[in-house]
Amino acid sequence: MNHNKRKLLQSVVALAIAAGFSAAPAFAQDKPIKVGVTGGPHAQILEQVRKVAEKDGLKIQIVEFSDYVQPNAALAAGDLDANSYQHKPYLDQQVKDRNYKIVDVGYTVNFPIGIYSKKVKSLKDLKEGARFGIPNDPTNGGRVLLVLQDQGLIKLKPEAGLKATPLDVIDNPKKIKFVEVDAAQLPRTLDDLDASAINTNYALSAGLNPGKDAIARESAKSPYVNLLAVREQDKDKPWVAKLVKAYHSQEVKNFVQNEFKGSVLASW
Repeated sequence: MNHNKRKLLQSVVALAIAAGFSAAPAFAQDKPIKVGVTGGPHAQILEQVRKVAEKDGLKIQIVEFSDYVQPNAALAAGDLDANSYQHKPYLDQQVKDRNYKIVDVGYTVNFPIGIYSKKVKSLKDLKEGARFGIPNDPTNGGRVLLVLQDQGLIKLKPEAGLKATPLDVIDNPKKIKFVEVDAAQLPRTLDDLDASAINTNYALSAGLNPGKDAIARESAKSPYVNLLAVREQDKDKPWVAKLVKAYHSQEVKNFVQNEFKGSVLASW
């Protein structure tokens, strides 16, 4: 090979390498980020976030889950880039129990938890020995017990805090029997139990209207505001800032207010 041909070949190779390197960031940007949600309001809201983010050059792929455990497991494993479905006490518990390197990067919405019944119109109408459904995860179960305490049905050990369990009940005049059920399954218990506490996203998915059908509701001023979560190593990446910006947009706030009419509250 003569000198000129060798020089030409070297130039072509160098250009190809340079083109490869320059194309890499564009390819990474074009790849959608995967965001996990539970079905219902979280999925509906994220669809609006997706539209807003796309205008800012961020593509989002929405991945739906039917329970509360898998979205964090998938995020920790790298199968998701972010998730939007949980409140801080639940994330804190998951991080503690499973040693996940997951952090919150922004608040989203609040779903005041409701109590529903096909047997009684009010909590005071519950009979002695009533069977009451509560979520079987520590944070949501404790959340419901605090609502019942606020409503005067039970008293909890003062030190029980946000993670109270039925074992922390120290006064139960109606001798309520607590039935612990997976949160997603609680709407199905309404025919069999006297009352059940149901997270708003699952209530809405089951055709219940929290504003009209709940016989009692959690105070809007609760520590259970939902959040966006990412892996710790990703929290400072530019796409995270774009995701939070899109979620906290006026368009998304308007959608939450118009679509859910007070059963879901924007918390930013």
